[in-house]
Amino acid sequence: MQCIRSTIAGVTLSLVSGLVLAQSYPTKPIQVIIPYAPGGSTDVIGRALGEAMSRNLKQPVVVENAGGAGGTIGTARVANATPDGYTLLFHNMGIATAPALYKKLSFDSTKDLEPVAQAADVPMILVGAKGLAPSNLKDLIAYVKQKQVGVRFGHAGNGSTSHLCAMLIAKALGTEVTMVPYRGTGPALQDLLGGQVDLLCDQPVATGTYIKSGMLKPYALAAQSRLDTLPDVPTFSEAGLPNFELQVWHGLYAPKGTPPAVIARLNQAMRFALNDPAVLQRFGPLGVTVPASPKLDAPILGARTKAEIERWTPVIKAAGIYAQ
Repeated sequence: MQCIRSTIAGVTLSLVSGLVLAQSYPTKPIQVIIPYAPGGSTDVIGRALGEAMSRNLKQPVVVENAGGAGGTIGTARVANATPDGYTLLFHNMGIATAPALYKKLSFDSTKDLEPVAQAADVPMILVGAKGLAPSNLKDLIAYVKQKQVGVRFGHAGNGSTSHLCAMLIAKALGTEVTMVPYRGTGPALQDLLGGQVDLLCDQPVATGTYIKSGMLKPYALAAQSRLDTLPDVPTFSEAGLPNFELQVWHGLYAPKGTPPAVIARLNQAMRFALNDPAVLQRFGPLGVTVPASPKLDAPILGARTKAEIERWTPVIKAAGIYAQ
């Protein structure tokens, strides 16, 4: 009986502590880990949302980049953090592809993280260095098949979305290329602009400005239809590679065990950010779409994460694609 009383007392104390924390939250700056280097698409989106969330939460939202290993290093750091709402993860769909791409992970994408809210969807786009000879996807395919390992394909690290995109393109073409890993698409993009690599599969968030200025060659968009902001860039299907689509989604996560009331407060702040006119004005030209209000509930992100793991695992295994 004494054991039962002790257990009940412990549970009650835990619940009360969680309630007190939620009512006062936040009382200090919140750290958001982006598991990629600065300058990439996830970084750009995450920082814009963090700035808006800070206005709603009345506390600074401090973004820290913790790149490496396709986003798994930063993810593991959050998964092992104290579940008090002060260490969060802003990630993309790489959180759902990592379980299939990596044979060993120090975290479970669904068991060790609490979903907070979906944030944004962006299609991938294949771009090349300005000096690359092919001017369209058809010519590029012929070029890649001829050069094969001589073609340098940059990406954000083994297991990242840009890596998956590059591998799927190579697989679709039935050819080999040289994969060049970076700690994020930001550094990869800089080397692409400098001609150190030939190709990069990234989001228009980071590449759009360079495409419009002529500093990068756009080959195809991995979406069902063209973007209004890049009307001259064809989809892969239009350009000669049918049914190749890759839409990158982003979301905010917290460590498992974060009090539900804290999750709810963070979800509220994300909703505020996604309705902020300054954020929407910034996202529009970048090809970023935000989820409708009913899709912003935390369980929706959890369900999507699980569904995307189920979707990509057989695809990745069938293609024989592994990050390690």
